[in-house]
Amino acid sequence: MVNFNGTIQSTSQNQLTFDNRGFKFGDALFETIRVINGKVIFAEEHYLRLMASMRILRMEIPMSFTLEFFEAEILKLIEAQQLSKLAVRVRFNVYRNDGGLYTPSTNDVSYYIEVKRLKNPFYTIDDAAYEVDLYKDFYSAPGLLSSLKTNNKSLQVVGSIFASENDLQNCLLLNTSKNVVEALNGNIFLLKKNVIKTPPILDGCINGIARKQLLKILKNLEGYTLEETSISPFELQKADELFITNTVIGIQPITKYRKKTYTTDFAKSLVGKLNAAARLS
Repeated sequence: MVNFNGTIQSTSQNQLTFDNRGFKFGDALFETIRVINGKVIFAEEHYLRLMASMRILRMEIPMSFTLEFFEAEILKLIEAQQLSKLAVRVRFNVYRNDGGLYTPSTNDVSYYIEVKRLKNPFYTIDDAAYEVDLYKDFYSAPGLLSSLKTNNKSLQVVGSIFASENDLQNCLLLNTSKNVVEALNGNIFLLKKNVIKTPPILDGCINGIARKQLLKILKNLEGYTLEETSISPFELQKADELFITNTVIGIQPITKYRKKTYTTDFAKSLVGKLNAAARLS
């Protein structure tokens, strides 16, 4: 089932046309959200990011698109699938309506929501090996547009294929200035002694919701200095820890980059704090 413009429908009912702008031009946005026992985690943060992204892409925001509407439409589908007492992953998709070429005929939008059950209700850390490398065939462009969760994910797709072909769990992306900006599926954090670094949004990384929560947590950690600053690939070899964040996995420690291995103690110490932030959201 999906929620298409407020109506619960079977996935066999095809509502997307060949003129769909999300399909033809990547003229679409999405939010990936965790819902636990009927509670939308970090709902306000996801909603505000979606509204800001729609404004940047000059989409017309319907008057009905309130925070209450956003949550209610998500929960409507979850209840219809009898998943209210479980942990689920939600994808909330918004796309500009059909018509036009690069210049759209309208800025009005439609939306659809899909859900998938998750194994764990709270964030956990798997102790399995997690190896990454740089993906250098293509680069991310610095700037605000790269921070949006649009349907244009060609870089992540070909990067994921590269990772699979090379028996890697993930890859780290570079921008055109050759700085490390993020992983294929999340933001990146680096720990060296008592200094924590993460790339700034304008370097081209996704404006991640889990990233925002970690920044709040890390700013209050005694004995550590937090820096939003560009990260050179050379710094990866000198780091004590590297970890990835996104809304679905929470925190994923990296255990190996090329010949460098990392500890995971610091990342593990943050999981409980992130779960606490989720419960209070």
